[in-house]
Amino acid sequence: MERDAAHPSADAGAPATPGAHTGAAGGLGTDPGAAAATHPIVRPDSGEPIRTYPFDRSASVSGVGMHIGPMEADSPAWPDGFGLSRRLHRIDFHVLLFFREGPVHHMVDFMDYEAGAGDVLWIRPGQVHGFSTTDRYVGTALTMQPGFLPRATVEATGLYRYDRPPLLHPDAAQLAALRASLEQLEREYCDTETLPQSLHTNVLRHSLTAFMLRVAHVSALAAADECEPPPDTTFTRFRTAVEQGFTTNHSVSAYAEQLGYSRRTLVRAVRSATGQTPKAFIDRRVILEAKRLLAHTELPVGRIGVAVGFTDSANFSKFFQLHTGLTPMAFRAEQV
Repeated sequence: MERDAAHPSADAGAPATPGAHTGAAGGLGTDPGAAAATHPIVRPDSGEPIRTYPFDRSASVSGVGMHIGPMEADSPAWPDGFGLSRRLHRIDFHVLLFFREGPVHHMVDFMDYEAGAGDVLWIRPGQVHGFSTTDRYVGTALTMQPGFLPRATVEATGLYRYDRPPLLHPDAAQLAALRASLEQLEREYCDTETLPQSLHTNVLRHSLTAFMLRVAHVSALAAADECEPPPDTTFTRFRTAVEQGFTTNHSVSAYAEQLGYSRRTLVRAVRSATGQTPKAFIDRRVILEAKRLLAHTELPVGRIGVAVGFTDSANFSKFFQLHTGLTPMAFRAEQV
């Protein structure tokens, strides 16, 4: 199987999640608005860490790195124990939810999103999310293992663009094209008789690539990034290295040395790709992880600091307050 050497296992350098959107029925609305607070999301039990669910290849047809099927709680699309009623958790794979009915309220990294019929919710690896316990999830779920698509497709589709909004509202023409492409992908996925497995897997990769390019186009329009420059390989390598090392390494010079670049080259590449300095990119990743642990676990602040690379609790608290304007405990109190 071809592997994507550049993909992170979670959301490298993810910025603060964009504001929630309220999708109009039919998937055509784009008016922003906060999701109603009357649709509860199951939170972790006291002191319980955020559980990460891996992609379950055994549940896929022929053991391929993707699954497509209905959203029902017992669907093979979900790993064992991952069903729709589960508490907040992470996933280490992509989930795309295509809603036939709405509204449905879903939480992704501190923001609630309201999806309507025809909307698409794209949850990327490493993002903490939670299902509504009161809304009905009706539609199609597509799950995809990192590495199933080749690197060129990963870059072309922005699979790890965590700065883009999770909730997409295709217009009528885009929605019709997405549905047709999704139906074709599902037919290819279920057809295990007409091709040997190796060819079947390759056909699925091509069909999934075509579909994801359409989704990525809608995503790029939503983020007003249609004219963005092509991805920079230097930045891609840096992003992956940060994801692998941010819990212990916050040094730009250390990353530059690890990757074999000068500090100046790394600064140029990261600025070109994100508009940020490498240090700001690293710090945002650290802050996001700290927020997740503060909001979704009851770990002591000191242990959370250690988990994101601070041996001294006071230094962690100063760092967190500098970047958020709140102490860790004040931030945690706001999440209740």
